[in-house]
Amino acid sequence: MHDIRWIRENAEEMAAGLAKRGFSPDEAKRQVDDLVAKDEARRAHLISLQEMQERRNYLSKEIGNAMRDKDMARAEELKAEVAEIKAVIQGGEGRERELDQALADTLAGVPNLPLPDVPVGKDEHDNVELRVVGEKPRMNFQPKEHFELGEALGMMDFETAAKLSGARFTVLKGKLARLERALGQFMLDLHTNEHGYTEVQPPLLVRDETMFGTGQLPKFGEDLFRTTEGRWLIPTAEVPLTNLVREQILEQDKLPLRFTALTPCFRSEAGSAGKDTRGMLRQHQFDKVEMVSITDADSSLHEHERMTECAEAVLKRLELPFRTVVLCTGDMGFGARKTYDIEVWLPGQNTYREISSCSVCGDFQARRMEARYRPSEGKGTRFVHTLNGSGVAVGRALIAVMENYQNADGSITIPQVLRPYMGGAEKID
Repeated sequence: MHDIRWIRENAEEMAAGLAKRGFSPDEAKRQVDDLVAKDEARRAHLISLQEMQERRNYLSKEIGNAMRDKDMARAEELKAEVAEIKAVIQGGEGRERELDQALADTLAGVPNLPLPDVPVGKDEHDNVELRVVGEKPRMNFQPKEHFELGEALGMMDFETAAKLSGARFTVLKGKLARLERALGQFMLDLHTNEHGYTEVQPPLLVRDETMFGTGQLPKFGEDLFRTTEGRWLIPTAEVPLTNLVREQILEQDKLPLRFTALTPCFRSEAGSAGKDTRGMLRQHQFDKVEMVSITDADSSLHEHERMTECAEAVLKRLELPFRTVVLCTGDMGFGARKTYDIEVWLPGQNTYREISSCSVCGDFQARRMEARYRPSEGKGTRFVHTLNGSGVAVGRALIAVMENYQNADGSITIPQVLRPYMGGAEKID
């Protein structure tokens, strides 16, 4: 959510930011003009109500004076005018709520603005590679994709999953099921023991205002699953973790707060028809380790770099090759100001695929959540800054381990760092 006062005072800068986001210049100008017009209508109405209230207060004093002077006729005239003003004010308060809601609804649909150093572009083809880490495995055989390996091992069952739940679900069995569990536990241990994150076990069902706080609602309702009683299944643990500080005033010296959680995530994948239909790259249900940071306004950019390093550390410990890219303005998420994607190498597909996304949101989510902090020096309060990142997607890490550690006979070598979680086993065959 944006500050309407800032928009009013920086209309050209706001329009330029929306243009970088993919709005045409005319669309951007119309969006800003609409916001300013709605704000002006609201402010004009408030001024009118204030003037009527001042008139009402003045007349109330005059009624007292007339009563004191025993001028009952004058007093009755004034009372009649006060009654009329009261009725107008009561109707005006309803109109005030309508104008407030119209402005809030429009603001809620406007994306965050990119930071100045974010590359301008239309889609993933305009993202900029920052670094490449690790050596791609050299295989003297044709590498297979994860679903070929899993099905041949008898431990990855898509047919039964489809009978149970439909498309985009998977049944894992035996050592592959344990390997996925091992990956999640390893990531949690790394982030809590070495990276300073506090483990949280959050609810998987949340209310409308919780989804609104992180920007999933109202714009992305079709990408979510909703229960019959109106709660939402979380698409990522970012939602409950970030909302842990909603409607609070924190002390600056207690920041940053860092939370992590391993949870199932649920997404309808409404806009991905025909994409990644084979295997378990794009699922309706998947596990992910999420990282969330709550910082003051001055620390968020440094925290963004730190969070990305924490996500990269997972892949370094697993000895998986990856690259890190900065997303262009046209590929960023709705609430982000800047995003780093980490893409892991998949030999079976002969390409890099996203496995983590780390974003800094500034105060965009905090305004929606009413989450503030009290500075150590100075008066008043400020909105916190929020960050979120995958640390990392467990199912995609499983895919990456299977494809990078596959052997010619179809077996899978278990990465050294995961063997303590696998009872000492060295191979899945």
